[in-house]
Amino acid sequence: MSRATKTDEGAPASAVQQRRGGDTVPAGVTPSMAQFLEIKAANPDSLLWYRMGDFYELFFEDAVVAAEALGIVLTKRGKHLGEDIPMCGVPVARADEYLQRLIRLGYRVAVCEQLEDPAEAKKRGSKAVVRRDVVRLVTPGTLTEDALLDAKSPNYLTALFFAPEAAVGDGPEAAIASLDISTGEFEVGIVGLADLVGELARVMPREILAADMPPADSPLARAAALISAAVTPVPAASFDSLAGERMMREYLGVSDLGAFGEFSRAERAAVGALLRYVDLTQIGHRPALRPPRRAGRDGALLIDAASRASLELMRATSGDRRGSLLNAIDRTVTGPGARELAGRIASPLRDVATVNARLDAVGYLREEPMVREGLRDDLRGTPDVARAISRLALQRGGPRDLAAVRDALAVAAACAARLRRSAAAIGLPRELARVAEMLEAAPSELAEALTAALEDEPPALRRDGGFIRPGYDRALDEARQLRDDSRRVMEALEARYIEDTGVKSLKVRHNNILGYFIEVTQANSKALVEPPHAAVFTHRQTMANAMRFTTAELSETEGRIATAAERALALEQEAFADLAARIGASAAALADIATALAALDCTAALAELAEAENYCRPIVDGSLAFDVRGGRHPVVEQALFAGKQGPFIANDCVLVRAPDTDRPPGFDDPAEGRIWLVTGPNMSGKSTFLRQNALIVLMAQMGSYVPAESAHIGIVDRLFSRVGASDDIASGRSTFMVEMVETAAILNQASERSFVILDEIGRGTATFDGLSIAWATVEHLHDANRCRALFATHYHELTALAGRLVEVANVTVDVKEWHDDIVFLHKIKPGAADRSYGIQVAKLAGLPRAVTERARAVLDLLEADQQRSGGGAALEELPLFAAARPAPEPARQATSPALTLLADTNPDELTPRAALELLYRLKDLSRDDAAR
Repeated sequence: MSRATKTDEGAPASAVQQRRGGDTVPAGVTPSMAQFLEIKAANPDSLLWYRMGDFYELFFEDAVVAAEALGIVLTKRGKHLGEDIPMCGVPVARADEYLQRLIRLGYRVAVCEQLEDPAEAKKRGSKAVVRRDVVRLVTPGTLTEDALLDAKSPNYLTALFFAPEAAVGDGPEAAIASLDISTGEFEVGIVGLADLVGELARVMPREILAADMPPADSPLARAAALISAAVTPVPAASFDSLAGERMMREYLGVSDLGAFGEFSRAERAAVGALLRYVDLTQIGHRPALRPPRRAGRDGALLIDAASRASLELMRATSGDRRGSLLNAIDRTVTGPGARELAGRIASPLRDVATVNARLDAVGYLREEPMVREGLRDDLRGTPDVARAISRLALQRGGPRDLAAVRDALAVAAACAARLRRSAAAIGLPRELARVAEMLEAAPSELAEALTAALEDEPPALRRDGGFIRPGYDRALDEARQLRDDSRRVMEALEARYIEDTGVKSLKVRHNNILGYFIEVTQANSKALVEPPHAAVFTHRQTMANAMRFTTAELSETEGRIATAAERALALEQEAFADLAARIGASAAALADIATALAALDCTAALAELAEAENYCRPIVDGSLAFDVRGGRHPVVEQALFAGKQGPFIANDCVLVRAPDTDRPPGFDDPAEGRIWLVTGPNMSGKSTFLRQNALIVLMAQMGSYVPAESAHIGIVDRLFSRVGASDDIASGRSTFMVEMVETAAILNQASERSFVILDEIGRGTATFDGLSIAWATVEHLHDANRCRALFATHYHELTALAGRLVEVANVTVDVKEWHDDIVFLHKIKPGAADRSYGIQVAKLAGLPRAVTERARAVLDLLEADQQRSGGGAALEELPLFAAARPAPEPARQATSPALTLLADTNPDELTPRAALELLYRLKDLSRDDAAR
């Protein structure tokens, strides 16, 4: 099968025939086709790219699938078992382009190369077939070529193992092992099943390995669809903990894993499947792995998949990078730096000390513009050394990968020197000092060797040669000289022979029969056939007017000239292999340098961002404070500026006042409460306000300055965002159901250290149902979760909770009315909105005038009825609400005013506000009854 999810059911007979590994090749099959069938049988689950000269060709079902997927011509070549053989092909020169398209569509590709030159094959016989074999399996999670990768995004392969025992916590768990073979980044961890989808959304693997193909409605399948990851089923036997431990030791080159921490049996099983798959796809070549990082619940701010999507961290809801937080704050100048930034956004920290160490580094470079600009100039254009090292380790590298290492080492030296000069003047913060130490540990001998060996601008392909600098290898220089200047070499030899023999007419000539020879006239031939020269010159041919000779030196020189090109190329290949081996021996140090350069680029970029956008350094500590003054939305602010739509209106958000901190001048203290109920019309900016505060939390804990005048954030353990929802048609879930599932996750998992934003909980169902759910949700957040939260709503009845729950405060988005229109001021102020201005917003949206005027008339009627009776009598005048209601129950005789009032009340006729008023009145009457 060509896709990971495909089966052989329904495959054409010819396709099935070609997949039967071990079958005897039918009589009449050509040797070349027999070779193809044998290789295809060994790779049934992949499209087989079969190298034929300058093309990769595909046959049978593979050709049909590839031609349709790539939009190329499907033709036929010969017959097999009486049937035409479908065939298509792609040129080798454009292989990466077509390979990328197939991988994006979810196909696996087996690349079958020619392992010898056709001339070599002919030496075994005129009908001998060129040796071929699969040199790699290309899958979405095992890409290494720059043309197939996004320079700014990692490319993880992840293995999942569902643990039979709970290693951490009480619930069921999954072990996760992830590897980016393009850089060697490697992490292992274990998470509860409730957090599995969120963890996958954090890692964003391109390919997920699982023991079985998950059902379409399973959490794993939904997660894979959400992050556009391919799911590849692998044998359950691959999840072998003993094999995982052994392979991890082999890959890391250690005899004991103790230095990397303890790994549970489940984690080792996941690693076993992961590394076995790498061995399978790379045909024995192994990437250089970094020491494993610990992933999971302990180190990072936890953000579930739905929250990541709603906050548009990496991609906007449209799927584009534009409009995301990453795009808005990315000022990096290198691909590795951009990946580091993406990693920090995906995995904000919970360790206060590490967060502040990052902030110290950003602050230092912000306050030192000369150092910052110098570093960014040094870094700009630095090659992606981590990916170059990986390609070299996998025997897939070229001369430019060697040059990438050389150039990165030069940049490392320049950056280290710049940092040390700055350190000598004013000192360095801890994070930058650590980076400087890593850069200074660069292997200088390797840098010198690469500089001495390589041309400044080497060619892309190793096979073409021309990448070793003249003067590096004397034998190579001689071979090149013979190859490029054979005429001058022969002229020099001729001049020496003339001098030795004294024969002025001696010539070194060449023809296709004799090759190179020495020719003299008959009159001068005596000098060569008599001593002392007879021992040197050997007679070859007598002509009418001349005699021809050769010498051992001439024959040797001729042989060297004939093989000079081959020898020059072979010597360059030897030099390449030697340099690549030296790089491999220094892989760990080079990986540290790649890490340091990426961190330096990311830190300098965040400093540049802070300066350019006037961001402030947040106070991040172990308190529960949430005190943001003059906060702004980083993405919307830049969009307004780009569109010349005026400045962004900043707003305060003080859920828990920061203790013992100075107030910025000019700020009024807003309403304070752990939970803010935010009311106001549509389009007024409620959702933007909610999101901006969530993004400020995330940016602060990733170690970035934040868009605010000041910010004090007590460390957050989980960040939840339930803002905006849509149908999940594939899983049969309505918008309301999706909303309830996400809300349930918040209520079940949020702690007092969590930060929660919720927008319009309760929509999509009956008004009273929705209001009741929203009401109960706020109460649960207040009483049980005790988290910091922003809760936007159009249920104005909820604002009564501010008088009942001590940690709930009302704020509203200010608007101004003008001649039946509204002006959005986008300013948050204490208080509650008393109306939603829905009709005015509908007018702005372009609803027909007749519709908005009718809506106004209906609204006036409903509001008048509510004010007059507190009931819904006017609804009876509207056809939509004219359905008969059941008669109210007869009032029972009561002995107290409260019971009498209750008996006289029909709850079906109460508006939410009237119901609240009734509750307060009943409470007062009950108090009077108790007093009597």
